Amino acid sequence: MCMGDNMLTDIFCGIMLPLLGTAAGSACVYFMKGSLSAFVQKALSGFAAGVMMAASVWSLIIPAIDRCENLGGLAFLPAVLGFWSGILFLLAVDRLMPQISMHFRKAGDRANRFQGITMLVFAVVLHNIPEGMAVGAVYSAILSGDENVSLSTAFALSLGIAIQNFPEGAIISMPLKAHGMKKNRAFAYGALSGVVEPLGAFITILLSVLVVPLLPLFLSFAAGAMVYVVVRELIPGLSDGESALSGVLFFACGFSVMMALDVALG
Repeated sequence: MCMGDNMLTDIFCGIMLPLLGTAAGSACVYFMKGSLSAFVQKALSGFAAGVMMAASVWSLIIPAIDRCENLGGLAFLPAVLGFWSGILFLLAVDRLMPQISMHFRKAGDRANRFQGITMLVFAVVLHNIPEGMAVGAVYSAILSGDENVSLSTAFALSLGIAIQNFPEGAIISMPLKAHGMKKNRAFAYGALSGVVEPLGAFITILLSVLVVPLLPLFLSFAAGAMVYVVVRELIPGLSDGESALSGVLFFACGFSVMMALDVALG
């Protein structure tokens, strides 16, 4: 399949967009003294959760099943295997975190001071890997000529993840500044936590191009990982405390927007 320079540029921009979201959130150290308001956090998390949940179905799982239609009644099998692989991968990451935390507690007082922040950075980096794979898998489908995935829906997915990354960048950089780190360095740490996403996307695209039959597994793995992130980390924070209704409404809004884009433009 021949690709024009404009399309390749669009794909590159879409892959880099989640990193831009992380960097924008990290830049809060320059113009904010406190943390993001409850309303803003819930609105951003809710919209991103809706986009990611809808994208998991229409942009990832359905295309994965469609690409395996030659399997007949078993066309669902690669999608199920990939989906559960994504779920179990992040479940293993979450189970590993307490052990790493114990290691830091034994490392001394100076490590204890930044233990919570260090663990947060590490957790964000690990959870950004499958999100980067999700973006890479969608653009891999486009590069392979899949008619079920369009640049518009792929860009919408990238935007949804970028929105979710905004508060992540802020919750890394802001505490670092509060602990006495200079603003430029705190910003750099926050922004660098998102570098793993475009790296994961490029690696996924490379593997998908080299081993085309594995693309359904990559697509469904990314779907499982995103569903885990949404259910485990985003949704629980939407219905508690102040501005709970805004989180639910923005979730519905994000889901509707992604669903409409995928069906209308896919």
